Amino acid sequence: MPQHERLNNTENPGTPLTILITGASGLIGTALAARATADGHHVRRLVRRVPSAANEFRWDPSTGLIDSSALIDVDVVVNLAGAPLNRLPWTPAYKKKIRQSRLDATNTVVEAMRGMQTPPAVLLNASAVGYYGHRPGEKLVTSPARGTGFLADVCVAWEAAAQRAPEGVRVVTLRTGIVLSRTGGVLPLLERIAKVGLAGPLGSGTQHWPWISLRDHVGAQMHLMTADVSGPINIVGPEQVTAAKLITTVAHAVHRPYWLPAPRFALIALLGDAARELLLSDQNVYPRRLLDAGYEFHDARMEQLVTDLYAR
Repeated sequence: MPQHERLNNTENPGTPLTILITGASGLIGTALAARATADGHHVRRLVRRVPSAANEFRWDPSTGLIDSSALIDVDVVVNLAGAPLNRLPWTPAYKKKIRQSRLDATNTVVEAMRGMQTPPAVLLNASAVGYYGHRPGEKLVTSPARGTGFLADVCVAWEAAAQRAPEGVRVVTLRTGIVLSRTGGVLPLLERIAKVGLAGPLGSGTQHWPWISLRDHVGAQMHLMTADVSGPINIVGPEQVTAAKLITTVAHAVHRPYWLPAPRFALIALLGDAARELLLSDQNVYPRRLLDAGYEFHDARMEQLVTDLYAR
């Protein structure tokens, strides 16, 4: 059955898909590959090392090289590759790596697709809520208006690269918030800070931090593989949460106090743009298009999610 028919096969919605994942060794990619495999789909991975399994294919996005056979008969490409944002400090060299790693990966995948007679039907391409910049007082419902700052610049270029996919490919850009999981990302860092008694307000603490559980991030991607939507989608939970609320909840979960403030000026002096754009930025993001597409959240409340994660 051709790719487009498999993705729109309403009579047999359980038809297995062939899914190619970049960044499959990361927090989200690992969970996505496991979920897709458990659901009976066929998962392929792009790797930078010598492949060690039949479903691995080599690529080198820094040079644009890719094993073209990786894309043959693929239904969905999920491009999650990019240097992690939570590696600090953001030196000028690392900021260049953050940007270039995302553009190199996306351009390599897109160029490979453009060279195919029958490319994959769907491209889910990572992006971030950093697209919106610092937007206090606004409710952001997949606004086309970009923000200002380093991450906004990166996200605009990143999404534009994905939109160069061949005509007929349904492109979805995943504007992701903070992914909450005890196995990686921000939560283990907040846990370590709390355990040594340093949890407290970052700046005012009133800035909104868009968040989503790892389970829902993966679930949203699986849903969007076959949902009839394209363009930017906010991959965040439905509950708006402040930095103070999230950090307080983590501190309580590990039985530590929330008391030591980190002034805005001190965070900026220490971390520069990373403080401005990761810790202090106010982004009240809402997943309207994801909800309209029919996705139902497993973890709709942050406090319950964190409590559950630390009770396991």
